[in-house]
Amino acid sequence: MHAIFVDVTVNSQNQDSRIAELDRALAADPRNVRALIAKADHFATIGDARAAGAFYRAALKASPASDRVPPGLAGELQRAHRMCEQIEAGYKSYVREKLAALGYDPDRASSARFARSLAIAFGEKRTFLQQPRYFYFPELPHIQFYEREQFPWLAELEAETTRIRDELLAVLDDPAAFAPYVTGEANRPRNDRHGMLNNPAWSAFFLWKNGDPVPGNAERCPATMRALEGLPLARVPNRSPSILFSLLRPRAHIPPHHGLVNTRLICHLPLIVPGGCRFRVGNEIRAWQQGRCWLFDDTIEHEAWNDSDETRVILLFDVWRPELSNEERQLVVNLFESIDAYNRTKPDWEI
Repeated sequence: MHAIFVDVTVNSQNQDSRIAELDRALAADPRNVRALIAKADHFATIGDARAAGAFYRAALKASPASDRVPPGLAGELQRAHRMCEQIEAGYKSYVREKLAALGYDPDRASSARFARSLAIAFGEKRTFLQQPRYFYFPELPHIQFYEREQFPWLAELEAETTRIRDELLAVLDDPAAFAPYVTGEANRPRNDRHGMLNNPAWSAFFLWKNGDPVPGNAERCPATMRALEGLPLARVPNRSPSILFSLLRPRAHIPPHHGLVNTRLICHLPLIVPGGCRFRVGNEIRAWQQGRCWLFDDTIEHEAWNDSDETRVILLFDVWRPELSNEERQLVVNLFESIDAYNRTKPDWEI
């Protein structure tokens, strides 16, 4: 690492005694902010950026709340924060330059996963894992957005965008067609997730819901239903697939949440997409593009925004994860059928 020099007033002849004095102060009080900063300055001066960063971070962590910072310390804390940023930037730059010299090219497709691992190692991104709220199937990969190449049927579905959109526009002419996506159940405790319960800001028109066609709705959209024929829909009686037009009103935000099961993926086909509409899965934020599908794992934390003054609508449905064998899919079906037989009632389910 390159030495990072700071303006300190420690005389080199008295350096040893000064360090001994700081060590005694920190032994008596490990949260002595001024001593921590002085110790960090010492290591920065001699070029030990890693040790300097550790002491600057410790000082910031030990500092009091902003409204209780003593006079004269605020500036030192700001300087410690700047030094942390400078040291961190230098570390990242050094490692990236070293990797480049060894042949690493972040723009190569084969390096995409490593690039993400590097961002996580640097603290630039977080680790997001599957957190299904109902059922977890182990040893499936934690992938936020899937690559299109795994789903050859996507192009054929996208080719039907205009016909599907025309049917959506006809549905939108009926103001009563859409209902809030999150609704309460009389036989369940009230669970208002982030203010979305019975909130029309996020609404849906279901063609299929919980494994069954919605009477009258599927018939209104024959081209849409034909476009989905032959797709690997996640067919589980009483549970899936669900097929719906998902509507997000102007300035609405769907808060971070997780899906129920990790045995399926969710597909979006954007149909009406004004500017300013974004979708996040884990670390990655994307903007919808009309007629351009994507598939994602909804058991990884995700959220959506419509920052425009217009309504956004997508076609949404669920398909089997490609990693599950036909036998495993049938076992999942058998499991849920067994659970429902025991409960003797339809499950409290959702897409």
